[in-house]
Amino acid sequence: MGMIYLRGHTWWIKYYRDGKCYRESAKSFKKTEAEKRLKSREGSIVDKTFQGLRVEKITFDDLKKDLISDYKLNKKRSLDRAELSLKHLDDVFKGVKVINITSNYVDNYILKRKGEGASNGTVNRELSALRRMLTLGGRCSPKKVVNPPFIRKLEEADPREVYFEHDEYEKLKDALPYYLRPVLIMGFNTGMRKQEILKLTWDQVNIFEKKITLGAKDTKNKKSRIIYLTGELFDAIKSHLILREREYPECQYVFFRQGQQIKYSRDAWNTACKKAGLSGKVFHDLRRSGCRNLIRAGVSETVAMRISGHKTRSIFQRYNITNEDDLKEAAHRLDTLFEAKKNPQENAMGTKKAQIQKVTVEGLGSTK
Repeated sequence: MGMIYLRGHTWWIKYYRDGKCYRESAKSFKKTEAEKRLKSREGSIVDKTFQGLRVEKITFDDLKKDLISDYKLNKKRSLDRAELSLKHLDDVFKGVKVINITSNYVDNYILKRKGEGASNGTVNRELSALRRMLTLGGRCSPKKVVNPPFIRKLEEADPREVYFEHDEYEKLKDALPYYLRPVLIMGFNTGMRKQEILKLTWDQVNIFEKKITLGAKDTKNKKSRIIYLTGELFDAIKSHLILREREYPECQYVFFRQGQQIKYSRDAWNTACKKAGLSGKVFHDLRRSGCRNLIRAGVSETVAMRISGHKTRSIFQRYNITNEDDLKEAAHRLDTLFEAKKNPQENAMGTKKAQIQKVTVEGLGSTK
């Protein structure tokens, strides 16, 4: 059984859970307030909702620090994205005790973000950060989170199916500032991620063997890969190398402007897209285009995934988009197959006739 007692002029309460003794201040000079607090504590222990005094002091800000530390310790490359999610979460949860973060509290956050125009996908990424914080808190010793709230996951829109056709790519290339054109060429021809392109350095390029080597530390999935340079892409890299050797020999980045690493400008991109009549296109659409181009060129999925850096086939298939022309071509091929099966004799006669014509022509040629 619990008890109340005075410490100076302030009433304190004492109670037990699973044989462990707890003491806390009632924060009142009144005995009746202490009695009420003791009954409340004993009731929560019976209902198994008491989480412990330390847990009750943990705030959202404490879990936020742990999440950032977890990203840094594990060297996760998505720290920037996590910090953006935390910025939005701060608007609602900053300073809030974790025991007060209930499912209803989270639902109110969802309604707020939806009211601000955030998509379901964006809200889900932010809630994933919150969910991760609570998970890490529950794994601590001693625990910082005991009864995490249920956090719903919103239904997201279908994956974006936007890519560049070759004529659109040419239009955009003409509209972009000169320093962004090589970046566009690299993205369209290889499907590389934007940061992989912008952070590419000359020590990763072998101009004589015409290849780029990305180490495990340079890729999102931590898998090294090699990309070979041909045609327009090789010409663009070689031109940049000549410019660098002539004017900026100290520049370590492959894609630069006045000797400095290029900083991607969304305004410059959007302006060029608008000029080319391609409003709404984003840089990541080049990744879909690169994957689609590789498959249309007859490259096997396994090799295409090695080039683009996709880890799983399911994700790669989301980038390998099929359009109406592909479906039309498939229908024509199927029709040709059926026609061949319907008239095997005609096809055999046609083949024999073609062989006779070939022999005749060859005979005439040899006679001549």
